Amino acid sequence: MAMDTTIEQAQLRFSITVTFLVGATSVAIGLLLHSQSIAFDGFYSLVDVVLTTGSLAVSRLITHDGSRRFQFGYWHLEPLVVVLNATVLTITCAYAAITAIHDLSIGGHEIRFGVGAGWAALMGVLSMAMALALRRRARTLGSALLELDAKGWFIGASISLAVLVGFGIAAVIRGGSLDHWTPYIDSSVLLLLTIALLPLPLGSLWHAMREVLQLAPDALDSHVRSVMQGIVGERGYLDFASYVAKMGRMRFIDIHILLPPDAELGTIASVDEVRAEIAARLGGDIRAEWLNIMFTSHRGWM
Repeated sequence: MAMDTTIEQAQLRFSITVTFLVGATSVAIGLLLHSQSIAFDGFYSLVDVVLTTGSLAVSRLITHDGSRRFQFGYWHLEPLVVVLNATVLTITCAYAAITAIHDLSIGGHEIRFGVGAGWAALMGVLSMAMALALRRRARTLGSALLELDAKGWFIGASISLAVLVGFGIAAVIRGGSLDHWTPYIDSSVLLLLTIALLPLPLGSLWHAMREVLQLAPDALDSHVRSVMQGIVGERGYLDFASYVAKMGRMRFIDIHILLPPDAELGTIASVDEVRAEIAARLGGDIRAEWLNIMFTSHRGWM
């Protein structure tokens, strides 16, 4: 059940390298300019490096067949690493929001807006380009790991562009009647960002938890039932029962077909032809599918 993830691994390695360089530089510039939002952007990127490295390790593992201990393979690790990554990103956003609220409560702080705006613009463009490229690749490969990494870059891009807008507002009001509000802009931008971006990792967390808990995917369940209703009607079988789950890219499908006690299935080859027809109608990638089709005349086995 192994799958070739060479392209996925190459994308993750490239993303890790770029993320580390961007994160380290952003933290340094944020500290130099006393900008919470820029420093948070960099810290977020450094956290993402660790998480993406975990994704890369899982991407390598799922290229191998299962072992005696993991007889179904390593597909269950993919949603688990998404849960871990999304949880850490959620906590990071929540911590940043608390930090921003605390800073606002003590009167904010002054920063050098000109340099910060230039850096935010550069990082916004770079991060958005990475997000779009990874998102396209994720959809092509059907990779939840690349999809999550793309969301991380999109969050980084949103942070940078929002910081740029905040710095622009600060530049406009500085020296005027609203100048006393400038110390609050950086922390206000950070607070608004974290509130706006929290749904992204929370959404990934929800979808991954559904797979970890093995909740039947509605679309897959409906598709399997539709296919089997057609098969049962065409071949005169009595009934069927189907059970589905999804773990990362792996689909688990169990189908039990009920026959009369005196039914003649024919040769093993003819039975396999029925299985092949069902598999063809279900579609999907056999490298990422666990399909089990059983025939019985006893409803208790269903």
